[in-house]
Amino acid sequence: MPLDAALDAAREAGLDLVMVAPDNDPPVVKISDYGKQRFQEQKKKAEARKKQKSADLKEIKMRPNIDKHDYEVKGKSIRRFFDEGDKVKITMRFRGREMAHQHLGMELLAKVRQDFSDVAKVEQEPKLEGRQMVMVLSPK
Repeated sequence: MPLDAALDAAREAGLDLVMVAPDNDPPVVKISDYGKQRFQEQKKKAEARKKQKSADLKEIKMRPNIDKHDYEVKGKSIRRFFDEGDKVKITMRFRGREMAHQHLGMELLAKVRQDFSDVAKVEQEPKLEGRQMVMVLSPK
């Protein structure tokens, strides 16, 4: 159909002439409401953004001489974070003379790694940053 006839048909219908495939010879067009089409596309994009889950980074702070029960409570939180699909940053804070016993912090982080090896993998190995030792775990 010639361009003028297509434009006339679109005007009569009160709609727009939308080019679907401009690369074809002749170009493919359709008569539709362009504003409504744009609105639907925006709605689809917004819905996709809403459903998209970004992995948050949750932080758990510990001390090298943490008690057994406190460790278990923090462990429950860590497991919940992994179930929600979040990464976990475990921060081991050393105060005062605890800096002389960094091996205790390393042992505790090794225990955490072992306890959660079924649901998580180590993303960042334990490293000392000032008075803190940091390890990042991410869900499998």
